[in-house]
Amino acid sequence: MNYKEKVNELLEKSMTERGFKLWSGIDKILPDIWNKPTSSTGKYHKKLNGDVPDIAEHVYQMLFAANSIMRMFDIMPKTPDADKMLMAVALHDSLKYGNLGTRKHTDKEHDRLAADMIASNQETFKKLLNEEQYTILEEAVRFHSGRWSTDVPKNEKFDWDNYKTETFFVHMLDMLSTADLIQTDMRE
Repeated sequence: MNYKEKVNELLEKSMTERGFKLWSGIDKILPDIWNKPTSSTGKYHKKLNGDVPDIAEHVYQMLFAANSIMRMFDIMPKTPDADKMLMAVALHDSLKYGNLGTRKHTDKEHDRLAADMIASNQETFKKLLNEEQYTILEEAVRFHSGRWSTDVPKNEKFDWDNYKTETFFVHMLDMLSTADLIQTDMRE
């Protein structure tokens, strides 16, 4: 089984039926960049062996870890809160190669692009999530790069106290995966 299949398997197992249905619809219209490297230059995201994982492997690592420990936020599988959390992870790098997925190199503003896509489809997401859950989803995607996020106000000190805990969680998972520190059930 490949990593993209594992992403969908985990999401179907842990999201609500409505949440997974929404994810499946979104996935069909997202650019198919699952097999592209997380670092187009090969300078970042290196694994211990020097390889650079593709987007599918990176997202699966984050989803696997999130699903395993989101109970620390009292988030249980098959709930709208799980949908919010897992959707944020699944979507965080969805536009890493631009809106069409055709860029040669990764887009430094992919966090903004993905969050703006969520914002422009707010009513669709709010059919699944309440106002607070939707706000967290959008923020977690917009600021998943932490202090390096595109929409961090210039000339202002970045402070995690200004963001939701779940946003920090997605950023932490992203950093752990980038540093090759997440172990999953897909052993090499």
